[in-house]
Amino acid sequence: MASPRTGQSLPLQPLKGVVSSNGNHPLFKGVSCRTTLGACFAPLGLLGAPRLETIGALNRYQPKMSDPANNDQPDHDLPTTEESSPFPRRTIRTFVMRAGRTTEGQERALKNLGPRFVLPYQTELLDTGVVFGRTAPVVLEIGFGMGDATAKIALTLPEVDFIGCEVHEPGVGALLKQIGDHDITNLRIIQHDAVEVLDHMIAPASLAGVHIFFPDPWHKKRHHKRRLIQAPLVAHLASRLAPGGYLHCATDWEPYAQQILEVLSSEPSLVNTAPDYAEKPAYRPLTKFENRGIRLGHGVWDLVFHKR
Repeated sequence: MASPRTGQSLPLQPLKGVVSSNGNHPLFKGVSCRTTLGACFAPLGLLGAPRLETIGALNRYQPKMSDPANNDQPDHDLPTTEESSPFPRRTIRTFVMRAGRTTEGQERALKNLGPRFVLPYQTELLDTGVVFGRTAPVVLEIGFGMGDATAKIALTLPEVDFIGCEVHEPGVGALLKQIGDHDITNLRIIQHDAVEVLDHMIAPASLAGVHIFFPDPWHKKRHHKRRLIQAPLVAHLASRLAPGGYLHCATDWEPYAQQILEVLSSEPSLVNTAPDYAEKPAYRPLTKFENRGIRLGHGVWDLVFHKR
């Protein structure tokens, strides 16, 4: 930075009392430099307003944080509170609404197609016959990302109705755009926590299938408690499957594949369709990231279990 009078270079000084380079200022513990600086300078127009990450919690379907087997290291970013605490209890988080911007095309799709294809969350059972205007098998997908595979599967299986749950708005907009581009009629979206959707909107023994493709593997050991595929959730999913229905999971992280195999194999109402991992079903397309991983020698593991 040059002095406006002398033109000589001046050293940049840290903003004392605002944020330190190591994030140790007591006022801003747990807050990123990007967010803090945005909060300080947004009124001046120097930086955009801070975009805080919103965290979703799937609380009842994860192991307790106090379980030593699942909490070998302290998880400082996820504190728990006692029942006597005046503050609400923090729950284990399994997904993050990442800060991202929607494109103009996604925004148009959200505005024009959202009212028809995005179902509002409700605490009453969903009547799929009314929603789709027909009686057909229904498959629920949890976490469809940007929706490429979801749209292709819906086009491949027009005789099946699909409901996709996703909390990430750009992903919802991207899938809506594909729905419009390809005139997909057998697909609806719920932009909400999938566990609450299962609790309140999906009737027991009503689903023909459930898809969970490439859920966040939460690589760090101390974060394994946040993984979506845990025994209580699998039991809940199984209760929503009709007899003969299927649960199809896929992951490109082998340790997570091993955990999923163990958890699904332990659910008494489910039976594996393969000795361990299944061949990729023909209806599941390869994503561009999966193709890139295969070229690099990475593996992908599919697991398909049926309801007894």
